[in-house]
Amino acid sequence: MASATKLIIVESPAKARTIAKFLGRGYKVEASQGHVRDLPKSQLGVDVGNDFAMKYITIHGRGKILTKIRKEAKAASKIYLATDPDREGEAISWHLAQTLGMDVTAPCRIEFHEITQKAVQNALHSPRAIDLNRVDAQQARRALDRLVGYKISPLLWAKVKKGLSAGRVQSVATRLVVDREQDIEDFIPEEFWDITASALLPSARGRKTTFSLRLQTLDNQKAELRTEQEALAARQRVENAHFAVYGIKYGEKRKLPAPPFTTSSLQQEAGRKLNFTTQKTMQVVQQLYEGVDLEGEGTQGIVTYIRTDSVRISDEALAAVRAYIPQRFGDDCLPETPNEFKGRRNAQDAHEAIRPTDVNRTPESIKGSLTKEQFQLYRLIYSRFVASQMKPALYDTMTMDVCGDGVGLRFYGEHKRFAGFTSVYEESTDEVQEAAETTLPQFTEGAPVTIESVDAQQHFTQPPARYTEASLVKTLEEKGIGRPSTYAPTITTIIARGYVMRENKRLFPTELGKMITAMMTEYFGPIMDTEFTADLEDQLDEVEEGKENWHQVLRTFYPPFEKMLTHAEEEIEKVEIKDEPSDVVCDKCGAQMVYRVGRFGKFLACPNFPDCRNTKPILNYIEAPCPQCGGRLLEKTSRKNRKFYGCENYPACDFVSWEMPVREKCEKCGSYMTLKRSRKGETWHLCSNEKCRHRVEVKAEEEV
Repeated sequence: MASATKLIIVESPAKARTIAKFLGRGYKVEASQGHVRDLPKSQLGVDVGNDFAMKYITIHGRGKILTKIRKEAKAASKIYLATDPDREGEAISWHLAQTLGMDVTAPCRIEFHEITQKAVQNALHSPRAIDLNRVDAQQARRALDRLVGYKISPLLWAKVKKGLSAGRVQSVATRLVVDREQDIEDFIPEEFWDITASALLPSARGRKTTFSLRLQTLDNQKAELRTEQEALAARQRVENAHFAVYGIKYGEKRKLPAPPFTTSSLQQEAGRKLNFTTQKTMQVVQQLYEGVDLEGEGTQGIVTYIRTDSVRISDEALAAVRAYIPQRFGDDCLPETPNEFKGRRNAQDAHEAIRPTDVNRTPESIKGSLTKEQFQLYRLIYSRFVASQMKPALYDTMTMDVCGDGVGLRFYGEHKRFAGFTSVYEESTDEVQEAAETTLPQFTEGAPVTIESVDAQQHFTQPPARYTEASLVKTLEEKGIGRPSTYAPTITTIIARGYVMRENKRLFPTELGKMITAMMTEYFGPIMDTEFTADLEDQLDEVEEGKENWHQVLRTFYPPFEKMLTHAEEEIEKVEIKDEPSDVVCDKCGAQMVYRVGRFGKFLACPNFPDCRNTKPILNYIEAPCPQCGGRLLEKTSRKNRKFYGCENYPACDFVSWEMPVREKCEKCGSYMTLKRSRKGETWHLCSNEKCRHRVEVKAEEEV
């Protein structure tokens, strides 16, 4: 006979522990630890001859978990399936219902977007049936990914080498990185010059203020200087001309706050501001969502659901933040009506944006209960959410044209008059930031302007920047490739497979990645096409909305894909990947070692494998000597894939530095100096002595 206890099934043990503390007696909470059933690893599992019937089996290692859940289910008076509120979560609930013999049309599914006591209790009062449209959308995605992966990967094993894989989304992501590298290689820089002039402005107190003017026109034509000769001639004209203020235009600029975070924008901003990888961002934010033990409160989920592409926030959360802003920042920071944000096309607005579950739970108030990384990410989410409902920042702007003898100069400046949301949070970008605000000079039209100095600067147009994880996620989202839950695992996979490598936050394609991309593009063009991939995502959205049959999506996809496979198998010749020879001798058998690529990058291996299995890491020395013992310094990689520099004489010498030492010593204190670079491309040597920190700017050719 069933007891009065009700069973709630979630995915993760952490989530189970948090919810169990909310509900207490009368409820039992168990974790499935993700999916309990899936397609078999040893076979395709999709019967293409039987309308793509899916063969599901219990995942290896889940047997004991299912046995425990079945036992608890038999004893329970009611079973609630409380997996995540997305397609994947819906599918997990459906698989659990199938395994437990439950009626999927009965009200057994509960859904909440934050793990708080109130949200869970509200969900228990409004159970629903399993959404089979969501389940079908997930099944269609799983079948598509399995067909592409399990059909193309064996072809790569046979034609290239074992261990390679192809994926519907990962192959397109790799192609983006490869294409960007090709754009950089093909780029031809063009020379251009800028002319800037420093002018003096007397102030009311007799002091003089210097401000900068930029050359705009020569003889009423836009000044476009392509050569040094043109630049020097233009500089001469600026130096010889007599200038006066021709016109002044005052204006106001409004800077609007960014919307609260989606999964994509959180991964981008955490990469820029916190230097987190996409994988690390999702690991940490998952902890915040599932619950952390807060002093005085117990375990609480402190952010809302973390896999979302919606910028919507609930009416309750909106009311709370609008009540909080005047109390914390003053009435003048609260707009009369709430700020509204437009989400991307096909965003799942049943979800909310990522926000704190309680706006009164400030980052500083719970800092002692969080790890450093949890605090950094929570502060980012919290600040962005609060700022999103504050007034815009206001800037006074001034454009002043200064003319004389056929030469036109221009000054543009802006001064922040009202901080608004920027007092809490400002969004960063991958591009070089604009110049900082400045004091606006006070001139009247017709007033003479004295030029103090004129400078001609040479520039070259720059190729497109290599992707960072943040900018790749942004591009994947903009092109409609993948969905919030896929960005982090996609990037992690293409790096782990050796198709892409990450260095100084930038993504570079490997030779293997270039070769596989070229082969895939030639023989599986539609699979590698961004528009085709995005269209498939739209079809999956239509399946979820009940507008499309998931079998029909596969019926349309598979026949042309099968023809591509047949053609590729017939046409692709065996590719021989030759080992790159090195000058290192194997210390076990005396053979000349070769460079090979593994999942963690290049390494040295003996060519006599398997008879000799000797391998060695590649040692990268830098030119600067060890500051402690004078030995050679090695570039190394930490367990968290962060570069550092250490002495080759370790452990006899324990010198280590996160920053690259250079040969020069500090001219002020004699300590060793390190190489530093800014986002704007500036380079300098910085003293390692924390009490000195003397720095010297260097030119590119002077770098170590």
